[in-house]
Amino acid sequence: MATLILSDEQVIELVKQLPVEQQVEVFRFLLLQQWGKWESLSRYGAEKARLVAQKKDLDWDLMTEGEREVFIDDVVHED
Repeated sequence: MATLILSDEQVIELVKQLPVEQQVEVFRFLLLQQWGKWESLSRYGAEKARLVAQKKDLDWDLMTEGEREVFIDDVVHED
């Protein structure tokens, strides 16, 4: 079986030429390939956020989504 070598740009252009239904299938395939890594990173980030909140006498799990966003913004912009 011959191997075809394409640049990233060529692959993207080929995917763009697919019908929408097939583009969705490609997207689904790629998403599922990375799902485990994303889930692991998400758990890691949430645990670190809980620890930082706890050090500031806050409970991450009791915070609303808005409070979490403000908290993260404050942490990111701390000096």
